[in-house]
Amino acid sequence: MAANDEGFQGSPISGEVLFYQQPEPLDAERHKELGMKSSDRPFAFANKQHFVPLHVTEFGPAAVNYPIIFAGAERLPLAIMGLTAGENLYISEEGVFRPGAYIPAFIRRYPFVGAMDDANKRSVVCIDRKAPQWVSRAEADVMLFEDGQPSQFTKNCIEFCSQFDTDRAQTAFFIKLLIDNDLFEPREATYATFNADGTPGEPQKVSDFFAVSDAKLKALAPETLVELRDNGALQQIFTHIASLYGWEKIIAESVQRRLGADPAVVGRA
Repeated sequence: MAANDEGFQGSPISGEVLFYQQPEPLDAERHKELGMKSSDRPFAFANKQHFVPLHVTEFGPAAVNYPIIFAGAERLPLAIMGLTAGENLYISEEGVFRPGAYIPAFIRRYPFVGAMDDANKRSVVCIDRKAPQWVSRAEADVMLFEDGQPSQFTKNCIEFCSQFDTDRAQTAFFIKLLIDNDLFEPREATYATFNADGTPGEPQKVSDFFAVSDAKLKALAPETLVELRDNGALQQIFTHIASLYGWEKIIAESVQRRLGADPAVVGRA
């Protein structure tokens, strides 16, 4: 899965993206009888996903809840929502988000998504036809189309997808700045257990990732720091660094869920 590729497999859309099973370009004729039923538990599709792609414009609110890391050769920003595959500490089995937790745009966008039509060299808006929210006109609270035109609901979703693509481009620029200035370093998140007699146990690694290096940041030339400050990147860098303290919360809660009353576990990123 290439989480940063906004196309899809199949004619004429190419690529794959997280969560989407059967993407279709939005079409007034094909989807004229399709609507959506409101739900107070709309996020079940993401309740087994332990990380979600994040835009740099989301770093501020996301950092309150999640460690923000960078992953892979492209240094994709991710919000960590659980410790292991299949675990999400913020979305219940029923699809309810933890009250007060920031909901990443990648999740809020579903079941809409922007995609590339390679044949016609243009961007199109798609929907995941297998999303459980879709219902017939008789059951719908909102329709995709009215009288052959996008409903206000659909227009709002299309606008959200457009803003999502703008934020993605801004994120790509931010990552390029970090790469060009060689600011990344490999890191790992670990947790330490305690033996039954209270002595420290063997540290256990739970994740490898990339983060901005404090030492490399301090070594930058003053004029480079000024440039990063003036274009807003420095603030986002500091937000990312501060968010890494959130590993302790993620690790402690995950282990507590598994071990219950077992000895305390302290996470250390």
